[in-house]
Amino acid sequence: MELIYDVGDKPKGLSLIAFALQQMLAILAATIAVPVIIGNGLTPAAAMFGAGVGTIVYLLFTQRKSPVFLGSSFAFIGSMSAAFAGSVSMAQGMAGLILGAICAGLVYVLLAVLIKVVGVDWINKLMPPVVIGPTVAIIGLSLSSNAIGDLRSSDVVELQGTNYAAIVCGIITLFVTMICTVYGKKMLKLIPFIIGILAGYAAAAVMTAIGNSAGIDALKIIDFSVFERYMFADGVSLSTFLRMPDLVVIKAADGLGDIDSSYFLTILVAYTPVAFVVFAEHIADHKNLSSVIGRDLLTDPGLSRTLLGDGVGSMFGAVFGGCPNTTYGESVGCVAITRNASVITIITAAIGCILLSFITPFVAFIDSIPSCVMGGVCVALYGFIAVSGLKMLGKVDFDNDRNLFTASVILIAGIGGLSLNFGAVTLTEIATALILGMIVNLLLSAKKGGSEPQK
Repeated sequence: MELIYDVGDKPKGLSLIAFALQQMLAILAATIAVPVIIGNGLTPAAAMFGAGVGTIVYLLFTQRKSPVFLGSSFAFIGSMSAAFAGSVSMAQGMAGLILGAICAGLVYVLLAVLIKVVGVDWINKLMPPVVIGPTVAIIGLSLSSNAIGDLRSSDVVELQGTNYAAIVCGIITLFVTMICTVYGKKMLKLIPFIIGILAGYAAAAVMTAIGNSAGIDALKIIDFSVFERYMFADGVSLSTFLRMPDLVVIKAADGLGDIDSSYFLTILVAYTPVAFVVFAEHIADHKNLSSVIGRDLLTDPGLSRTLLGDGVGSMFGAVFGGCPNTTYGESVGCVAITRNASVITIITAAIGCILLSFITPFVAFIDSIPSCVMGGVCVALYGFIAVSGLKMLGKVDFDNDRNLFTASVILIAGIGGLSLNFGAVTLTEIATALILGMIVNLLLSAKKGGSEPQK
């Protein structure tokens, strides 16, 4: 892929701000979803702050060579819930979130040290293109149901059957994004997601206004009460415009003394195994990003550095926002579609995320973007992830039965949703498919050539 801005390039002026805002819009909907799902005092603003700090830490460890944003990890939702379920107070639960992220981060650190000693050649042998390609593809395909579910959802009312108004808003978002990408000139071509989201939001706002005035529930798309909850809960005051995020590290201070050996063991069991599962997805994500930017990140800056950055970034993300962080497919998709791989853009987005977490109206606006609008964007983002994985298979010989079986097992297991539960640990469909694919590939590699002509 020919990049408009390469990793080391530096967009200037307002264009840099626009590119950074686009990256933020691409990842924020998912980033703030995790604290909303968990509840228990976690807030979107704190998650934004933590994601920004975690991303900067990651970029420092990777020597500013890996242009990707880190956001809240959905893989640890069960672990985070367990931290609160086993706690005797909210403060102890908050302390448990930080402790758990440290446990998971230390797994990354140990793996990074191991890889630094033994190198990464074994990974290329264990995960050749026939394994990593379909794995990357199912990362996008496995999210397709989320994108379509959001595409037809209203944030105000839940209707029986299909909400066509929501679908129209999502399709407007998608089509405007595509048109800007393909036909846009200069800036329009580089910020298609901003234009698409604004167009979809405007359409949803018009429909919601008509729905409210005419009493038509099907047209009520945007929940404008979000602004009242964020900005005017205490009347008009300084907090209407500026508010300190409810950082987890502050809330956890009173709970540190309540952590005993039993609770520590609960946290250790909840977090540590998930880190090993996410390790497989970490490799797949960085292989995908490598194919987008045209250089192997597992070699330069090296898998040991990307793991350290991800692990330590997760620790910082949880200290401030409660959510361990991970590299985001939405961010990779944004880089791929806009062909802007500038790390300066990611750094600016991270700093912007930290600063804007204090701006109450902005946090309210992000939370008010309707699901259908983000669903329209994600159709493109997740689709690009899937296609980038399929592109890795371009030079794979599928006349070779070994390759045919390997790719087939990964695709069917991943798309079919084969996940495995071992007590509190869940092996996601992506991790399960990847592990099965590696086993099949190694098993069938025992025969030289992989296959022989049928007689």
